[in-house]
Amino acid sequence: MMGSCSCGNVEFEAIGAPIMTVTCYCDDCQEGSRRIEALPNALPARDSDGGTTYLLYRKDRFKSSKGDQFLQDLRIREKSPTKRVLATCCNSAMFLNFEKGHWLSIYRARFVGDVPPLQMRIQTRFRPKNSEVPSEVPSYPGFPFKFVARAPCSPDCNADPSVVGEQATVDSFQADTHRAIA
Repeated sequence: MMGSCSCGNVEFEAIGAPIMTVTCYCDDCQEGSRRIEALPNALPARDSDGGTTYLLYRKDRFKSSKGDQFLQDLRIREKSPTKRVLATCCNSAMFLNFEKGHWLSIYRARFVGDVPPLQMRIQTRFRPKNSEVPSEVPSYPGFPFKFVARAPCSPDCNADPSVVGEQATVDSFQADTHRAIA
């Protein structure tokens, strides 16, 4: 699948099917999106219900093809293991890189063409108070095991939820709470 920033100066390719497609409502995703949206000429990074939708891809299945010089990291906290990457040419939110993981969370709006459908909503306990969570897919107040088993899999897992790297235990993953995606 191909993707780009809103002005087209940054392009990338995500190879194969994503690990999954999720909407996250955690505080960090909301804050990160707010910060990006506050930049000049930035388009919304959040959906109308306050969540942020991502396609998760293994890092080795993501390739930047144009415009790396426009990419800039944004961290909510100085020592956060998660950095949001934006395209400074148009202030487009591009992806999140959780440095301790084997995946990138790529903003769904960055893809062109047919995009896989949403599979789940996570961290719904943090959703904005004035929003309702749509019910067309499963919603979870935290990280469901289905997410934990798939997202942090090793580079060899090829998005197969039955093959999980040793570092991906539920306890160690949940210890990072909602910062794992944010």
